[in-house]
This record gives sequence, C-alpha cells and structure tokens, in this order.
Amino acid sequence: MKRVILIKYGELSTKKGNRNFFISTLEKNIKNKLEGFDVSIFKDRSRMYIEFHESDLDKIKEKLDCVFGIHMYHIAYIVETNIDAIKELLIRLVKDLDFKTFKVEVKRSNKSFPIHSQEMNHLLGGVVLKNKEGISVDVHHPELLIKVEIRNQNSYIYFNAYNGAGGYPVGTQPKGMLMLSGGIDSPVSGYLALKRGIPIDCVYFEAIPHTSLEARNKVIELSKKLAKYTNEIHLHVVNFTKIQEEIYKNCHPNYCITIMRRMMYRIMEKLAIKYHGLCIINGESVGQVASQTLTSMRVINEVTCMPVLRPVACFDKLEIISLAKKIDTYNISILPYEDCCTVFVPKHPVINPSLEQAHLEEEKFDFEPLIEEAVLEVNTIVVKEENHEFSDLL
Repeated sequence: MKRVILIKYGELSTKKGNRNFFISTLEKNIKNKLEGFDVSIFKDRSRMYIEFHESDLDKIKEKLDCVFGIHMYHIAYIVETNIDAIKELLIRLVKDLDFKTFKVEVKRSNKSFPIHSQEMNHLLGGVVLKNKEGISVDVHHPELLIKVEIRNQNSYIYFNAYNGAGGYPVGTQPKGMLMLSGGIDSPVSGYLALKRGIPIDCVYFEAIPHTSLEARNKVIELSKKLAKYTNEIHLHVVNFTKIQEEIYKNCHPNYCITIMRRMMYRIMEKLAIKYHGLCIINGESVGQVASQTLTSMRVINEVTCMPVLRPVACFDKLEIISLAKKIDTYNISILPYEDCCTVFVPKHPVINPSLEQAHLEEEKFDFEPLIEEAVLEVNTIVVKEENHEFSDLL
C-alpha cells in the first residue's frame, strides 16, 4: 500500500492570476528543504504530492513543519479512482485500526466520477460497518475520521491531519532587513516576516569592547533558529563602537537612545540599498520601552523613507514570549549578554523626544563619515540552519 504526503495550500488557494507563482515558489522551497532525501514532488492548482521512502517519513515531516505556505498535510494512501478499488483498500485499512465510532467525508474533485460525494459517504460508511464489528457512525465526534479525495487518475484515503506552518512561501515577497538585537522580540519579528513570504537578511550592531563576542555568538545562534524556515540567512555584523562612543560623549544622556536608534536606521537604509532589501524589520512593540513610544518612533523613523515593518508592534510581552518559545529562540534570547541597546541605557531616557532637539543633538558631532565607515566595513556571516555550522566571514 503506497503512501504519499498530500499538501494543502490554504491561503495560497485564494490567489488568482498569480497562484502558479506562489505554488511554484512553495515547490522550490520544499525541494530545497528536502535536499538529500529521495523524493518526487508533483503539484496541481489545489494539491501537492510528495512520494517518499517510509524510513524517511519522520525526518521529512520535521522539515515540512518549517516550510511556510503549507496550510495542512496528510499521509495518504493512493488508490486508483475506481469504486471497487477504493472499497477494497478501505476495507484493508480499517481492518487493523482500533476505533468504536467513525465518520466518512468524501471530497469529489473529479466531477466525471459517477457517484456524488454524499452518496459516496453513505456507500463507504456502509462498507466500513459491514466489515468491522462493534462500531457505529458518529457524525459529530467520531474517534476516526476517514477522508477520501476523489481525483482524476488517483484517489487518496487518509485518517490524519498535520498542521503546516501557514503563511506564504518565503520568496514570494522581496527581501527585508531585520534588526536582530539578541533580545526576545526581534527573532519573533523575523519569524513573522518570513511567514509572510519575506526573505530576510539580519543586521547585528555590536560595540566591541562594550559588547562581547558571546553576544555576537548569541545572535548567530538566533539566526540559525530562523534559518530553519528558509535555506540560509546572511548576518551582517556592523561595528557600531565609534558611533556609540561619539553619541555618549557629545549628546545629552536622555537623548542618547533616540540618537543611537536614528543612526542605526540610517545604516539599515544604506545596507538595504547595498543588499537589495526593500524594507527594515525590527522587534519594536508599542510602549514597551522609551524608544518605542509612538512619539519616539516618529522621531527615529524620520531619518529614512524606507518602509519599517514592526510585526510585534501590537503584541504584549507574554504573546511575544509565547511565540519565542514556540520557535525555540527564547532560551537563547535570555542569555545574559548585553547588546548595543542595553549596554549604555541612561537613567532617564526621553519618552517623548522632540524632533527639533534630536536635530540639535546630532549637530554636536560629525556622524556621516562614521556611518559610511560602518557600512563599508560590515562583516557578513552566512548562517545555515541549526544543525549546520556557519561559514567563515565573507
């Protein structure tokens, strides 16, 4: 009895003229994720099918769980689209299953098949009742839900359902640049951006010796977790030391965080242009810290015309933590290594900064050459998913 993995698209099925693009991107991503496995992949407008070796099934399922664009998948038995063949296989399958109540649901996609769905439900239900003792039909809360899809050449019988990662296939949108700090919020934002089909490069601002190599390694580990949902991630490491020191030497302490974030946004825009990104992504959550009030966001955002996506902007902290635990980044994020945003936090950072005052603070030092130097000297690490080592600096 041959089985295949039957993939349902979910949100992709709402697409019209560009549905093929989304499905083809999903197919490409699945092929990349299953590289090294002996599989064959077939697709049509409503389903995708993966032929596999039974011994690889558990490992393949682990890979598929991290592919965005899959709404749900099933391990389905293949049978010829023929009523006698369907009945015969169903009898063989239920014979060894332990259940007391059941329900049959038939989806008749092949409209030339002579028996309609409702009639097939009754017919196959009768077959099960006749060939299995001590069972009954329960249409509301069955122990066993028997799903049958009647398609063209082949039909499919399955009893299971596995939730996919949802969203859109990565690569159906242009690239975004994620500000990956090492905290709890930014990896979650990266995950949510990937889920909407946006491939990401990560950017980490470090200020050696004020920040440590352990802090950089922490960000590399977070990048590996995010790389599970795509092929690889380019992590751009920015030396922010000179800029940060100039800010804290020249600017009013209350405005240091505001000015630091404005410098980071300027660098992010230049890196986005350099690496062909179309937006900046970060982990800002409204009101969480001083630089994330709406007033602060407006003042900080003023330095760039590039779209800034804040996927967790309206999440509370517990919601963000819950997602961080789901994607296995939380325990890394809480490691006690400080980043640029925490190492020099003033006692009283301004909550409602003035745009005029921000301009005055920036006039106190010549930051443009420092920004150009930071962009020019960026180091890039190619990070693959967590069971691989990352490459040397590019």
